[in-house]
Amino acid sequence: MSTKEKIQEQIEVETKEQNLNEIVLYNDDVNTFDHVINTLVFACEHTPEQAEQCSIIVHYKGKCTVKTGVYDELEPRCSMLLEAGLSAEIV
Repeated sequence: MSTKEKIQEQIEVETKEQNLNEIVLYNDDVNTFDHVINTLVFACEHTPEQAEQCSIIVHYKGKCTVKTGVYDELEPRCSMLLEAGLSAEIV
């Protein structure tokens, strides 16, 4: 019988930490559900179902995180929401 030697390798993985931000959408009494849904589909690339769920959460809870990522990617999306008349901020 022969003996086989197993070698366990250690691998170091470098991870790059990035601070993630969120776009928070706030409820208002001005915009319709359809407008909010269409804007989320356009600005945040949500599916219609995602956008509808976010609009319902905003309506009942007062706010909802609609997108998470690095600030540089969120800033133009948040600007689109604001230009469409929605209340949003990056936190």
